[in-house]
Amino acid sequence: MSIGASGSVASTTSVSPAPSSAMRRFAIVSGSGHARPRASTVVTIAIVAASPALAAILSTGEPERLYSGLSALVSTAADGAPATALASFGALDLILDPDLRRRVQEPDATPSLAWAGRETFARSLAELIDTALALDNLTVHACAASIETMGLDPAGVTARGLDGVKSTPRFLKDAAEAKLIFV
Repeated sequence: MSIGASGSVASTTSVSPAPSSAMRRFAIVSGSGHARPRASTVVTIAIVAASPALAAILSTGEPERLYSGLSALVSTAADGAPATALASFGALDLILDPDLRRRVQEPDATPSLAWAGRETFARSLAELIDTALALDNLTVHACAASIETMGLDPAGVTARGLDGVKSTPRFLKDAAEAKLIFV
């Protein structure tokens, strides 16, 4: 017999237990309808992001220093530990620069590099930035104050692959458990 629940598409079916003893035992431990209902088991799974192992505030406008900071973040994430970065001012400018490869080949931009190494460095830095923005367990946010004072469009930041915009206090709170480096 099927009984429809009023105003619902749900229905219940009442069937007598089969003559087997296994089914009878199942019916007994399963409860007796409204007189003795059996509670369901409820399992709650918390969806909480793992705390980052490494957090970096990337502020430098020096390509070599940015490379070093990103290298530490990417290495941490590649080893399976979550990492996070807040890109501000000079570092954000470098990350967003569509002409980065040409820019870092200029002697004034990378004075510590040999002339022959600049092309390799430019390619490596661009690839490192792309890798950092693509890794699932590495988040890179743009600094809210930098976005505002540099006159940048937040949509352009996320279009480049950053994970959004975040204030420094919020970043520090979210990364409270992490080792913090400033680059």
